[in-house]
Amino acid sequence: MISITVQENDFESGAEINRLAAIGGGAISSFVGQVRGDGKLRALELEHYPAMTEKALRKIAVKASEQWALHGITIIHRVGRLQVGEQIVLVCTCSDHRQAAIEACSYIMDQLKTVAPFWKKEILQDGTENWVEERQSDLDAAQYWKS
Repeated sequence: MISITVQENDFESGAEINRLAAIGGGAISSFVGQVRGDGKLRALELEHYPAMTEKALRKIAVKASEQWALHGITIIHRVGRLQVGEQIVLVCTCSDHRQAAIEACSYIMDQLKTVAPFWKKEILQDGTENWVEERQSDLDAAQYWKS
């Protein structure tokens, strides 16, 4: 089972984990990302092209399900204007074994950071707005899966 959702509304990670737990298996791995604040950031604005984004997220999930023995994958990614501390992304994977669940969850997050078509704009406390560029650390993490 693969569940992909792109939405403005917040999500309840516990409910999503329970939904995967109901499938069965012995391991669920999850990651919840929040809008990171460094004292200068007021908000983050995420834009996307719906048809392209959902297709890309599904492709990432399908590839993960081909690499690891998974029972289920949940990806929820928020768009719109998000304040510091708000949840931005949830990735959950369910498998019979922890290693597969953990690795697949990590793989999906690395792909979301580098492949998924989201455009992020930082709104700073002083009113300045900046489009977020790719980070070398994210590219390096995604490279790990190509070896």
